[in-house]
Amino acid sequence: MTMSGPTTTSDNTAQLGPVRATAAFMFKHPAHAIALGFGSGLSPKAPGTVGSLWGWASWLLIQHNLSLPLQAALIVTGLLLGWWACTVTARNLRVSDPGAIVWDEILAMWLIFFVLMPTDFTGQLVAFGLFRFFDAVKPGPVAWADRLFKGFGWRGGWGIVFDDLIAAFCTLFVIALWRSFV
Repeated sequence: MTMSGPTTTSDNTAQLGPVRATAAFMFKHPAHAIALGFGSGLSPKAPGTVGSLWGWASWLLIQHNLSLPLQAALIVTGLLLGWWACTVTARNLRVSDPGAIVWDEILAMWLIFFVLMPTDFTGQLVAFGLFRFFDAVKPGPVAWADRLFKGFGWRGGWGIVFDDLIAAFCTLFVIALWRSFV
């Protein structure tokens, strides 16, 4: 006699099909709230862009209320906490890299602005546009980073964050090149 039922991956992620990210899902676990960018990832259109905008807006508050060492500590803590939150949320959504997870965009924007600030609105807008380009189009090193860590579990959770960190570094590299010629 054979037993039928859902198959599971190595970390017991049920293969029942994806779960939809909703406000109710977000409030079921603190990791969900973090990974979904406190609701910004629930946007029906362009959740990555909305999450990036949330990252930009929140950084404007962070930079005026925290010292540089506390800003750096926030980014490091956000990276570790986000890795955990993205891992848990992807598993619970049953999708290895769901579009509703936007903590990676938020963290990348924080990193970009931590390095870039102070700059005027135009500089911030250019940084935002470049990051969105690298994150959406995934040229060269960003595509490599996106393929490197796929799946569920801690490796997959790191992969969600890692390609956006590479997109952030590409953004900063282009801005540094531009500044060196101006």
